[in-house]
Order: sequence, then structure tokens, then C-alpha cells
Amino acid sequence: MKYVVLVSHGTFAPGLHSVLKMLAGGDREDILSASMEDGMGADAFVERFEKTIQPIGPEDEILVLADIIGGSPLTNALDVLSKKGLLDKATAFGGMNLPMALTASMMKDALDGDSLAEALLQESRNGIQRMALDVGDEEEDV
Repeated sequence: MKYVVLVSHGTFAPGLHSVLKMLAGGDREDILSASMEDGMGADAFVERFEKTIQPIGPEDEILVLADIIGGSPLTNALDVLSKKGLLDKATAFGGMNLPMALTASMMKDALDGDSLAEALLQESRNGIQRMALDVGDEEEDV
């Protein structure tokens, strides 16, 4: 199975996971999340992450989506994957957003390797745009 694993500071990863349940189809066992909440130390996060990834085996693939590159959740998650011998089965991304996570959830089984990575990055970039707002210059009649 190919898993999407969301990690973050605060409640971003579980919140994004909740949105994915709405948009990508209910309680999917292939989407997992763990977060490092305010005041939580690295050891507590590692324990939480280890419990979160228990279903993942050596035959599985892992897409790790994190809030920021170099942050404690991502670095600790990758360390755990390394210690469990799963790092070679993982691809990691920083700067996750909803378009990236939704694309990962919906396209992970249709695309592989570089094609999937490029699709995730492209959707992530496309999801960030400035909206042109028309506030109108005309006064409304009252």
C-alpha cells in the first residue's frame, strides 16, 4: 500500500487530515497524521509518530508531507523511518498545503516516482495565487 503521512507543528496535520476525510473519501487507512503540539517534546512526538505508522510495513511506500522542511516533526519522522528501515520507501515534501495533500491522496496510486512528485509540487504551487477582488467603485442606492 502507498501511505500519505502528514506531520506538522500544532494541529495543522490533524486538521488537514480531517479535511481530506471530507474531500477524499471518509476514514481511509492510507492517510495518517501526527503532530507536535505546543509544549510537546521531541520524545513525545516520536512516540506518537511511531504509533501512527504502526500499520506501515517494509513492502509499503510512504509519502511524507510536512509543514516545513527542517522542522522537528519532519526531521524526527524521517529519523523514525530510518531507524525502522523504511526511509528508502519514503519520499518527503515540505510546505504542504491542501492542494498538495489532496493530490497525494487521489493520485498516489495512479502515478509513480518523479511523475507523482512533480504533480504534488505543481498542485501545491497552483494552489497559491492572489485573488483579484472587484470591490466596485459605484455607490449603491439606498
